[in-house]
Amino acid sequence: MASLKIRRDDTVTVISGKDRGKTGKVLKVDPKKERVYVEGLNIVKRHQKPSALNPNAQAGVIEREGPIHVSNVALVDPKDNKPTRLGIKREDGKRFRVARRSGTQID
Repeated sequence: MASLKIRRDDTVTVISGKDRGKTGKVLKVDPKKERVYVEGLNIVKRHQKPSALNPNAQAGVIEREGPIHVSNVALVDPKDNKPTRLGIKREDGKRFRVARRSGTQID
């Protein structure tokens, strides 16, 4: 299982694919498949039938976010809102994610 540098609630921008240039918040991360789900991006349609198991679920055509490969998104630098790569910095035995572009600490 790969460890991903992008986490839930990070703001990312899509750098390749049909949603290139768009920005959104990461809703879910799937490290096993190396995919992220970004709010409002890569919208897919699913046809859902009403079922006895889940009567509260909405039937019909449902639109929701699809997975995007982690290599196709880049973290947004908090300093200048441009895509950046991530580095790891260690201080006093703690790990911090650092934006390569500006050197700002992410968390």
